[in-house]
Amino acid sequence: EDPALNTYISKLGTFLGKTSETPNQKFTFTLLDSPVVNAFALPGGYVYTTRGLLALANDEAELAGVIAHEIGHVTAKHSAERYGSTLTAGILAAGVGILTGSGEAARAVSTVGNLAVTGFSREQEFEADLLGVRYLSRGGFDPNGMGEFLTQLQASSRLDATIAGEPDRADKFNITQTHPRTADRIDRAIKQAGTQTVKDPIIGRDVYLKKIDGMLYGDDPSQGYIRGQKFSHPELKLTFTAPKGFRLINSKTKVAAVGPNDSVILFDSAKGDVTGSLKNYMRNTWAKNADLKSVEQITINGMEAVTGSIQVNGRSGTKDFRLIAIRFAGNKVYRFTFITDTNQTNRLSEDFRRTTYSFKKLSKAEAAKLKPYRLKIHTVRSGETVQNLARKMPFPDYKLERLLVLNGLDKNSKLVRGQKIKLVTE
Repeated sequence: EDPALNTYISKLGTFLGKTSETPNQKFTFTLLDSPVVNAFALPGGYVYTTRGLLALANDEAELAGVIAHEIGHVTAKHSAERYGSTLTAGILAAGVGILTGSGEAARAVSTVGNLAVTGFSREQEFEADLLGVRYLSRGGFDPNGMGEFLTQLQASSRLDATIAGEPDRADKFNITQTHPRTADRIDRAIKQAGTQTVKDPIIGRDVYLKKIDGMLYGDDPSQGYIRGQKFSHPELKLTFTAPKGFRLINSKTKVAAVGPNDSVILFDSAKGDVTGSLKNYMRNTWAKNADLKSVEQITINGMEAVTGSIQVNGRSGTKDFRLIAIRFAGNKVYRFTFITDTNQTNRLSEDFRRTTYSFKKLSKAEAAKLKPYRLKIHTVRSGETVQNLARKMPFPDYKLERLLVLNGLDKNSKLVRGQKIKLVTE
């Protein structure tokens, strides 16, 4: 929760909304507490941005470009066309819920939002760009900020793909993979919008960096931390390590790890207390009505556990499911689900075994050492370079690359004394 940032987003969005074709329409702008870089709009004037997106943007014009584009989707009624009247009531209810602090509603909006960004055509995206450029120009912003942020996003996607071991699949990590947008198309929108050139346009780098200085970066402490291939939760006092080549994704209710050939690892907790034997729980509750095989008792770092397997035939082929239930403390049970194509199961079995046995309890001292990442706006001093500043970043790998992408720089960029850049600190 960051009331100051929420207010900032709301004021900026409301200002841009007043420049639209429907200045009297009520818009509601919400900052979602998510490290994922995303923005989306829903019917009724609900526009969402994420904390991860704010971290990636470099100035107010870039952020305004994102918001103006989403306002364009609303005023052009793209979201309404996407969903139709059958979903509108549910979406609006979720939107109201998030304003009143309902966690379930927030999750519903998040889910719907993931769908909302997947259905726009090339024509709809261009129309939203065209409208967004007009709103930016009317508001006095540099319309080039829209294209500059898109370039940032593409660089971030390439880095995410490289870190995940899939450098040739950058589109997989880009929220615009189903938004057919390019910087060239935004340039075309700027020319076609027919707006007057903005004299002394607002870029707002200094004011923007001041707003995000100290902002949480990455995972929310209450949801645990991803550090490289390791997930650790200081409040629940647990940790495990995913195999190399798997990309960890954290959420409020579960952790997912997506790997090669669409293999997936899911980690979550059993609902409520598990009072009986773990074998009974697996057979009669978790995998009820499934053809569960090879159920056996194991011990994981001193904790009682049970494992079993299921094979499922589906449209995409045959999938193997390996289930692990671990009694953590008392009646609290945590679960791993390992999912693979049948022809990949043997190849990944040892990796999955290592992940299973990496699960352990954290001591109070170990949990206390885990600190959240935060953005720090650093003023460059004489002699500082991107290389020596990158070494201060707390990440286990790709320190320089992360610094460059975060700031829209390249490895040949020369820093100037007094220049402000974003760093990540613990």
